[in-house]
Amino acid sequence: MKRSNYALGFAMALIGAFMFSAKAIYVKLVYRTETIDAISMLALRMLFSLPFYVVTAWLLARRSDNVKLTPRQWLWLVILGLLGYYLSSLFDFMGLAYISAGLERLILFLYPTFALLIGAVAFRRKIQRIQWIALLIAYLGMVVAFMGDVQQEWNPSVITGCLLVLGCAVTYAFYIVGGGELIPRIGSMKFTAYALMVAAVGIFAQYFVKHGTEVRHFSGHTYWLCFQMAIVSTVIPTFLTSEGIRKIGSGNTAIITSIGPVATIVQAYIFLDEPITWPQLVGTALVLAGVLLIGKKGKTETIKNER
Repeated sequence: MKRSNYALGFAMALIGAFMFSAKAIYVKLVYRTETIDAISMLALRMLFSLPFYVVTAWLLARRSDNVKLTPRQWLWLVILGLLGYYLSSLFDFMGLAYISAGLERLILFLYPTFALLIGAVAFRRKIQRIQWIALLIAYLGMVVAFMGDVQQEWNPSVITGCLLVLGCAVTYAFYIVGGGELIPRIGSMKFTAYALMVAAVGIFAQYFVKHGTEVRHFSGHTYWLCFQMAIVSTVIPTFLTSEGIRKIGSGNTAIITSIGPVATIVQAYIFLDEPITWPQLVGTALVLAGVLLIGKKGKTETIKNER
């Protein structure tokens, strides 16, 4: 693979991570604005983003080179869509009701390890030495920042929030690994559009089971925040991340997106007045070092994905 193509995939994964990281900020802002449950907020997010994925799926289906999915591929799409954008998002939104945006992103940062381990066990992928080094450096940064955050504020509900976000990390790791196997076969845009459409079915189904068909009304500010969340932190980064996986592989994408905690901590300071401490700064520096290290990896996994 050409270095320029790898660099493009790296940039897509990185930008996608920054945009995804803003999701926690939007969620916390909505919780501050209005009394709302996680499934209602998730339904609003999906309501605004779904048309983009429906149009994308329709356009792809009309292409002359469109290849129909096999029953097995449809099955995996349904499973991954429900794991990655339904259950994972639900756990995340629920967890953010109890913990800070910075702590949420640090816990979610555990998913690269889960993704690499799942890939190694399920698909017998060899974890490259530089990936281990990058993970070690980045996770050391996560632990340092995590300890600093916990020392500032601790109450019993923090445990609940941490467990919910941990569930988000595990389910999203399965989505990342599964996507790495399926995307090369069906294409990143088709995979993303169909996976989000599947997730929408699960989200709306749970919403109607819980709240019925009665229309619920929220403030205009809440609708505006959810619309921004749908575009900035859902539609654009999902396509960027899926294309990043196609170009540089799921393992590299998982590690590169570890920049997310750094971006969230900074944004939480700016928009939510969450403090930045010295442990967070040290942790941030280590996370950045890990991300930059994996950025130099180059070709090993990408060549395999191209073949």
